[in-house]
Amino acid sequence: MSFILIAIFILGYLLITIEHKININKAAIALLTGVICWTVYILSNSNPESVVHELIEHLGDISQILFFLLGAMTIVELIDSYNGFDVISKQIKTTNKRTLLITVSFITFFLSAILDNLTTTIVMVTLVKKLLENKEDRWLFAGMIIIAANAGGAWTPIGDVTTTMLWIGGQISATNIMQKLFIPSLISMIVPLLLISRIVKGKIEKTSFITETKIPNYQKNIVFYLGISALVFVPIFKSITHLPPFMGILIGLAVLWIVTEYLDRKKENDEKISVTHALKKIDTPSILFFLGILMSVATLQSTGILSNLASSLSENIGDLKIISISLGILSAIIDNVPLVAASMGMYDLQTYPMDHYFWEFIAYCAGTGGSILIIGSAAGVAAMGLEKIDFFWYLKKISLYALIGYLVGGGAYILLFT
Repeated sequence: MSFILIAIFILGYLLITIEHKININKAAIALLTGVICWTVYILSNSNPESVVHELIEHLGDISQILFFLLGAMTIVELIDSYNGFDVISKQIKTTNKRTLLITVSFITFFLSAILDNLTTTIVMVTLVKKLLENKEDRWLFAGMIIIAANAGGAWTPIGDVTTTMLWIGGQISATNIMQKLFIPSLISMIVPLLLISRIVKGKIEKTSFITETKIPNYQKNIVFYLGISALVFVPIFKSITHLPPFMGILIGLAVLWIVTEYLDRKKENDEKISVTHALKKIDTPSILFFLGILMSVATLQSTGILSNLASSLSENIGDLKIISISLGILSAIIDNVPLVAASMGMYDLQTYPMDHYFWEFIAYCAGTGGSILIIGSAAGVAAMGLEKIDFFWYLKKISLYALIGYLVGGGAYILLFT
């Protein structure tokens, strides 16, 4: 049975990695892989009731991540629908390309920590697209945005889905991960920025990022600041109430929903910008992709395959730092969500308790390692789609800088905290 499950999982993975060639959405493949894995497991088990019980237990843990993502994505989409990100973009006034690159990179780094790396990449690439006419310049900016977004998302519990998974799973705490990973993540962004900024030269002509809209500025400000506050409030809510993070994100969404309904109370139905409108625009296939992948990994965990793999890695490699760095580089090729999910199943909290350096380093490596290739992170794939960036162009122009930043930041973490 183990061989069959591993074969199904690997086949599903291969199909996910070539999604754009076979033109089948990776969410469909992930869901199919997850259901087939559990079907094989229950048919080969003499006690079906115990398998169903295990599935329900895993689904409880998985649903926490899914509801959290659903709430966070809806809040961000609502801010964007009100053009709330103009609050940030109107602060960018420079005409020097190098200064603009530095400004955009730092905004991306900190914005990604509050929102998430995928959304921040979409927002910043869209803003830069309005300002720069030269394709080569835009691609360089997009490459740096990918690196900054992934680095910024790694050091907070809400900035990257893998860090969120570790936070919800109890492997890390919000305060500790922010303290430990801020400097390594910042270094992993600054090093490539220094290298890439040497290439960017000249000035730009356009200086306005502001979106033309009929939405009053006071409404933009209300929705932006309230939405950001709702996201920042989640770790505070968890520390006070000890309820799971998805409860905090849902209460934030509910408050924002009520406020936006009040702001639009005088508008016609077809002019209203509500949560209902935002729910139609969020990336629902990504949520289903996470569901399928996490269900697949849960099967490998329940059958003991992951624990056996952990034992094998410990015997043959041993050093947790090398294992973490290897997983980070591997996440540039394979999606980091299942890699982190597998790590959570391979290593238990009894051996490596909350805030053990292994979990912190996994969060850093999985979050920033995906920048090495453009297909290695959701941020990279989004930028690739928005700007039609060529895979081999990124490999030639950006990958080495991202790898150097990743290794230097990882080295900084090892020197400081292990």
